[in-house]
Amino acid sequence: MNNYHIEKLASENALVGEGPMWDSDKKVLYWIDIQGKKFWEYNPKTNLNNLLDEGFFVAGVVPNKKSGLCVATWEGVKIWDRENKYKWLFSDSYEGKKFKLNDVIPSPNGDLIGGSAHLDICTLFNFKKDGNVEIIDDGLGLCNGMGFSPDLRTFYSTDSLNRQIFKWDYNYDLNSFSNKTELIKIPMSLGLPDGMTVDSEGFIWSAIWHSAMVIRFDPDGIEERRINLPAAQSSSVMFGGENLNELYITSASITEPTGVEPKGYDNNLYRGGDLYRIKLDIQGKKEFITDFNF
Repeated sequence: MNNYHIEKLASENALVGEGPMWDSDKKVLYWIDIQGKKFWEYNPKTNLNNLLDEGFFVAGVVPNKKSGLCVATWEGVKIWDRENKYKWLFSDSYEGKKFKLNDVIPSPNGDLIGGSAHLDICTLFNFKKDGNVEIIDDGLGLCNGMGFSPDLRTFYSTDSLNRQIFKWDYNYDLNSFSNKTELIKIPMSLGLPDGMTVDSEGFIWSAIWHSAMVIRFDPDGIEERRINLPAAQSSSVMFGGENLNELYITSASITEPTGVEPKGYDNNLYRGGDLYRIKLDIQGKKEFITDFNF
């Protein structure tokens, strides 16, 4: 195990703190509370965590190229102009599959990839900048963390309930996803793989819900290191900071049993609800932004 200095940046008692997203232009971190219906902007220069909006189930917030922020929700995707004005881009459903989104990530070409949750069958959607919707994957247990390799040849996606992280071939020119294979299977004794990110070396960082840790895997799916955390329900990770060498970690305070806790799980552990940061000797990579203009 490696020892790291872990900073608690914000104590918001987030029910399901999730979706950290670094804005490389504004040098701030967006993060959300899905169940608590809130999203924030953390500014490392001022150490202030500013509430941007609240009142609806939010699944992710990412910068949009033209203006505002792209906000994913349990009803679909919309643009927010920072004056509490919204414009719907995609709403309700596609081919009968509801847009009850749980995690999202911008793609290299400006689309938004988002996975659904808490439904009978979960779906991984591609919300395209031309207004169309594509289904990338279906029949999942719970869609979660996603990422792209630095060379843009590989896409990763997570099915938390089945404890799997998948590897896909990604064709940037065609914007296509193919050849899905299982790369990582998290043991039941550890818990569930949740949010993830990919660093500049192509290694995968996955937050493990129930186990108070983040695990770094190499591109072949081999564990390289673990980082222990003070919150059992570690939920997602994102690189940020001036040099992209700061790992931001979200956590969740929700106490409702999931039914998939590891055997012998200690319900008295501190679950979370806070935002953390660890400074590393490893760099992340700049995240993509959406390019919606319709």
